[in-house]
Formats: sequence, C-alpha cells, structure tokens
Amino acid sequence: MVISEPFRSVGPNWHACVMGTAIVATGAHVLPVQVPGQRAFAVTVWALSLAVLALVCAARAVHLTRYRETARAQLDDPAVAVFYGCPPMALLAVGHATLLVGADVLGARTAVMLDAALWTTGTLYGLAVAAAVPHLMITRHDLRPGSAAPAWLLPVVAPMVSAATGPALIPHLPPGQPRATLLYGCYALFGLSLLATLALLPVIWARLAHHGLAPVTLTPTLFLVLGPLGQSTTAVNQLADAAAVAPAYAPAMRAFAVLYGVPVMGFALLWLALALAANVRALRAGMPFAMTWWAYTFPVGTCVTGAAALAKHTGLDVLAVLAVALYLPLTAAWAVAGTRTLRLLTRAPALSNDPVANGPRKSTMLI
Repeated sequence: MVISEPFRSVGPNWHACVMGTAIVATGAHVLPVQVPGQRAFAVTVWALSLAVLALVCAARAVHLTRYRETARAQLDDPAVAVFYGCPPMALLAVGHATLLVGADVLGARTAVMLDAALWTTGTLYGLAVAAAVPHLMITRHDLRPGSAAPAWLLPVVAPMVSAATGPALIPHLPPGQPRATLLYGCYALFGLSLLATLALLPVIWARLAHHGLAPVTLTPTLFLVLGPLGQSTTAVNQLADAAAVAPAYAPAMRAFAVLYGVPVMGFALLWLALALAANVRALRAGMPFAMTWWAYTFPVGTCVTGAAALAKHTGLDVLAVLAVALYLPLTAAWAVAGTRTLRLLTRAPALSNDPVANGPRKSTMLI
C-alpha cells in the first residue's frame, strides 16, 4: 500500500479530535473549583490539542493535494459536507485555549498573537462555511424528506464559537472603536448562528420524531445539538464580561447573559437527558466505535463553559456543581474517544477506504 493511501479518507470530520481536546483544556481552566494538578492537566491537554491540530492540518493538506477529486466529491456528499464546520471550530477552540492556558508556556504576547491569528482565520473560515454549505444543500445536494440530521448544525455553529471566544481578545485591542467593533461584531456572529440554529432545530426534531436516526453509529451526533446551546450561553456571558467597552448597554448585556443563559441551559439539560438515553440504548445494543464518538466531547464541553460562566454571574453554587458534574464525564468521554481513535489509526487498511467511492451512507461510518 502506498504510504499516502491512508490520507485518502481524512475528511474535515477529523478536526473533531482537535475540538474535543481543546475544550477539555478550556473547561479545566474555567471550572469554578480548582484542585491540585488541575492547572498542569489543562496545560498538558492544551499542548496536545495544539499538536493534534498541526497533525490533522498536515494530513488534510496531503489529502487535498493528492486526492483533489475525492475532496471535491466530499463537498457533493451531504453526509460529509456539513463536517466542514469542524475545521474553523478547531482553529477557534485551540486559539482560545492558547490564550487562557498556553500563556504560561508561550508568554502572554505570543499567546495573544497566536490566538488572534487563529481566531481571525477560524472566523473567516467559519463564515465561508456557514454560507457555502447551506448553499450547496439548497442548490446541489439531493436531500430527501426526513434526511435532516443533528450534523446539519455544524456549518452554522462555527460563528457562535467565534462569538464565544472573541471577547477574550477585546482587552488586547486599542481602546475605543477597535474594542467596540469586536464586541458588536461578536454579537452579530451570535445572532447569525442563533437564528440559523433556530431554523434548523424544528427540522431536525421532526426527522428524529418521525424517522429516527440511522445508521446506529450516528447516534452520538444527538449530542451535537448541545453545541449551539452551550456555546451561545458561553458567548452571551463572555460578551457580558467585555460589556464595559459599551457602557450605555453594559447593564442590559449583563442582564441578557443571565436571562438568556439560564433558560437555554435548562433546555440543554433536557436534550442531554434525551441524547444520553438514546446513546445508552445504542451502546447496550453493541454500537461500534466511529469518529462520531467525538460528539461526546466538544458539545458537552460548551455546556461546561456555559454553566461555569453562569455560576460566575449569578453566584449560584448549583451552577458551579453542574459545571463540575459535566466536566467529569467530559474528560472520561475524551479519554475513551482518544484511545479508540488511536486504535483506529493503527488499522491502516480501514483508513485507506475511499468514503466517496463507498457512497454517502458508507462514508458516515468514519465520520
């Protein structure tokens, strides 16, 4: 087998490994409870996320260079194209973790510069994906009734990640217009993603209620719905922390963070219960490992950061407990998904299969 053959099926979904790893580091940093070794753990996981980002980007570069027809076919496959939302989110997640956790290693100036570069690239990439993938779904993809899936949210969630991570850069900009522009720009990104999510959720719910979710390896993608819920809660609270640059609206922004975040977190917990029940049932039925298992990580991590931010703004101990209670299974899911992925990578013949040649349904087995 040619050495480059394993890169044939390296799709955009592989950036989920990066997202899931970076959110573990960020979650450890923002938790309202700190224990000995927690900071060192966060730094270690952040460094790992940076390394995995470099490896996945290099693998994707080989794929895009050597298998251009396959790459174009991935965009034509509705089961794969939606995962183009993962690369920008990976850039944003690692950049944010670098600013929060990596500054101790790289130095504050370097961490800010790296985060600024990753945030800018990830935001522009995310906006392009948020526009391009829905355009393809409308004009080129053959979408049948009842084919909606939670993964449809991925292209439109990336701008919400920008909205949640952008406020951390505001203090590093010159006072005045630059800071205010970024603040209001993040609110615009928040609205873009939120309204698109609200348009998609009823369609996804209708599909799940009437047709279920198949094949069984897609069951973990139910957790993807938590992404926009937890990330939007994180975003409004992060924006409230930066509201001082808009003093006329600062009180309203702080109030909105709580009045929006608490109800949305309530719905997130309801969806978490539904997704958990469905996945327990699938696992008991023998659901095999697939890359979809990474859906157990980043979406849950956004709920951790959202709950931690709400705990900070409300002072409620129950929200602090919720953040910790969610973080513990997050780390366990990350460890399991990471271990299984490493095991999968040793199975070179499996990775050499061309997902496009196998058809849309077959390609989802590696997603």
